[in-house]
Amino acid sequence: MKLFGAVFILLASTWMGFEMAKQLSERPRQLRQLKTALQSLEAEIMYSHRPLREIALLLAVQLPKPLCFLFEGFASRLEEEEEGVKHAWETSLEETWNQTALKQGEMEVLKQFGETLGQHDRYSQQKHILLALSHLEREEKDAIERQAQYEKMVKSLGFLSGLLLVILLM
Repeated sequence: MKLFGAVFILLASTWMGFEMAKQLSERPRQLRQLKTALQSLEAEIMYSHRPLREIALLLAVQLPKPLCFLFEGFASRLEEEEEGVKHAWETSLEETWNQTALKQGEMEVLKQFGETLGQHDRYSQQKHILLALSHLEREEKDAIERQAQYEKMVKSLGFLSGLLLVILLM
């Protein structure tokens, strides 16, 4: 029975370490996807004359989970037409944020981007998208550095803390 408990503790702590490491690897991937989405948004704004709601629906289909939920929620809020573009964007961000691996820095960049969304002509909107992309590029570099620095350590720490707990309980 002790052996079963020890194995269970070791497996559970190792699993926790791998889950924490997964968060570190998900963040750069989701940032790349978000940058791709903003680049697609820029292209759609500049070259197609579709409404913002249709563009958001198109992006929602193209993006994987959980970022597709951001654009789905944004499109549905724009369809309701009760709130402005800024409010629809912020509400969609807040609703889907907990499902992502993104941090507060990215939230601030996207909120600032939402302040200008739909309020300017195409060329000014393009400049705001490029500004958001440059900020997200900086955040992606930070995320990659953190992943390289901490991912292996977190995995090892999960296993070693479980091993320490098993030794202390024996």
